[in-house]
Amino acid sequence: MRCLNIYATPDGESHFGEVDIAMTMTPLFPNEVPVELSTYYPASRVRFVHIPAGVREAGFHTPPSRLLAVWLDGHVEFETSDGEVRRVTAGKVVLVEDTHGKGHISRHPPEGQNLILVMLPNGLDLPSN
Repeated sequence: MRCLNIYATPDGESHFGEVDIAMTMTPLFPNEVPVELSTYYPASRVRFVHIPAGVREAGFHTPPSRLLAVWLDGHVEFETSDGEVRRVTAGKVVLVEDTHGKGHISRHPPEGQNLILVMLPNGLDLPSN
């Protein structure tokens, strides 16, 4: 599975990339058809977020820690400090790691939206079993 990645280089500029999350065919439940599953990743906290109608843009900002943002509805448009813009639709996951530097801009739909933030102590680089 691939997900969008927002990261910062040592000079503080934010950029887009992509992260591959390794998946293997494994039964989720005994005697069931296998599905694609990743290994477990440690998460330190989960937060549910509702962005109310009319909140259109969060100017340049950095996340408090590495996190996965899971968009439940609507869409979001991200802009990195290098000027690149990407649109993410509902159901997509973004690994946000630009915890230093200039950060990124988030633009939201006028009707508002819902998302889940999963705080990651070490990004997606330290899977556990």
